Amino acid sequence: MIVDAHCHVWRRWPYEPPVPDPDTRAGVDQLVWHMDRNGVDHAVVIAAAIGDNLDNAADAFAAAAAHPGRLTVFPDLECRWSPTFRTPGAVDRLRAALDRWDMRGFTTYLTEEEDGDWLRGDDAGPFFALAEQRGLIASLSLTPHHLDACATLARRHPGLTILLHHHCHFGPRSATTLKDRPLAHAIASCGNVFVKLSGQGNVAGADEEYPYPDLDWLRAMMVELFPGRVVWGSDFPVSSRHTTYRQSMNAVLRHTPLTSAGREAAMGGTMARLLGLSQG
Repeated sequence: MIVDAHCHVWRRWPYEPPVPDPDTRAGVDQLVWHMDRNGVDHAVVIAAAIGDNLDNAADAFAAAAAHPGRLTVFPDLECRWSPTFRTPGAVDRLRAALDRWDMRGFTTYLTEEEDGDWLRGDDAGPFFALAEQRGLIASLSLTPHHLDACATLARRHPGLTILLHHHCHFGPRSATTLKDRPLAHAIASCGNVFVKLSGQGNVAGADEEYPYPDLDWLRAMMVELFPGRVVWGSDFPVSSRHTTYRQSMNAVLRHTPLTSAGREAAMGGTMARLLGLSQG
């Protein structure tokens, strides 16, 4: 089974520069077409209410209902674009989301400016405790300087599965190199933390082209530090600015130092297990 651990669907393309097909480029039909063409069985839709997509979670659940068995939606909660961002009551908002949707997980985006202390603070404590109790997956968008706080979170809630976006944003976007490897050590020792091999074009920046040879160190570092805990994600349709859907797969299949068993796990086996999908 092949599982895309990180993609999006939007009513309208939310980024600059504009695209000639803003009302279809990011739609679910485009996503499912690429999945079918490339033999991808299932995908995790990371809801992100950015741009004009103010109710993206509801739209994503509707898209999943229209394609039974193909998509799992992680609604966005406590994200930086939310009008309730960093206001008290996170656990109440999680309860409301659980009442509204049949959730397997959720996503939370921190700002690059904050220090990460919210992850170990008084408001987040009950929020993540409830997520752990309900068996949810926490898909977190962090940067390297947040990892110490995330390690604290992972140790406080060992039953909570944590998925980190886009190689934890190591690389040119965060101005990190191999010398910054120690930043990942604390989090790598937490067995409940997984890392997505996704968004390499976003990590590499516009000046790099597939297969991003300047990120060889990063792919190798993640495989070494998170053995058996790396998963592939396309980051579609954002990645379409840099790579094709197939190239996003080949970045792992051909350009990441994995064993045969490791590739099978990264391309879907691990994510299927975390989501409880049948692999028969």
